Amino acid sequence: MKMRVAALVLLTLVSRAVCFAQSSAASNLFPIQEGFVDSHGALIYYISMGRGAPLVIAHGGPGASHDYFLPYLLPLMRTSRLIFIDERGSGKSSKFQDTRQYTLANMADDIEAVRQALGLGKISLLGHSVGGALAQVYALKYQNNLSHLILGSTFASAKELNEVLGKMKAAMDPNDRKRLEDLESAGLFGKGENWERGRYPDEYARLAWGKGYFPYVYQARPDPNYDPLASNTGTAWDVYREMWGSHGEFVMDGNLVEVEYLDQLSQIKVPTLIIVGDHDECDPKMSREMQQKIAGSKLVILPQSGHMTFVDQPDQFNDAVRSFVSR
Repeated sequence: MKMRVAALVLLTLVSRAVCFAQSSAASNLFPIQEGFVDSHGALIYYISMGRGAPLVIAHGGPGASHDYFLPYLLPLMRTSRLIFIDERGSGKSSKFQDTRQYTLANMADDIEAVRQALGLGKISLLGHSVGGALAQVYALKYQNNLSHLILGSTFASAKELNEVLGKMKAAMDPNDRKRLEDLESAGLFGKGENWERGRYPDEYARLAWGKGYFPYVYQARPDPNYDPLASNTGTAWDVYREMWGSHGEFVMDGNLVEVEYLDQLSQIKVPTLIIVGDHDECDPKMSREMQQKIAGSKLVILPQSGHMTFVDQPDQFNDAVRSFVSR
């Protein structure tokens, strides 16, 4: 009898130890789910990781992909289920022959399609750069499906952004600016070899995304792998030219000129966090104006930070987002 009791006790202890080991292992395990959602004819790629309430993340560009957020936002998956998407025509998502399909309105509908397909319920939505303008469109159309809104390094007025871009161009070295403007005057597309004709000339990419933009992209922790030509070859140019335009980096004249939302921002009633770098390409004055328009919104200006706030100040960025969405 004593041996049977001892055996039962030992079995119970072993069982508890196995369960504890499994529980400990599970607490350190963050599985990844990925797939595609069919949204009005666009196959939208998503990748989900982490645990907690859903935090959907929209990238900028236009024509970039979710890749540039990684690995910087990974710590957030300890407390949130992160759902990164590639917007239509970008990254791993499908393309349209008719580039007029690349609009913020359609992309907002794509986010909603992903939300519904994954059964996410109410979501927090983080949009960075042009993705922040997309997040505003989503909030204005699908506000009831939001728990939190995070607008990172973005703009609500194309006119204001073009003024900022003009000042950035004027601040360039005069010789660099002269060469940049000569290239713009000659036309930026249809140059070089066949495979180069649909994108910027390499010289222009170095001047614009290197000399012109770099001081406003990074400050405290410049990415040592940053290469202006990587953007030149990694951009979805059909999306970029439709949305940004074809006349260079310092004037936005594609369909993003429709971004004039300042007078509508007062309609946003969900908790809103606005994050911007103090040296941001999207001038902090635009973020201050957005905060004034969205009642109860919170503004965080990260020090020694350019447009890539989560690269320059990753801990401060992630702490701000984590504490905000946990409220």
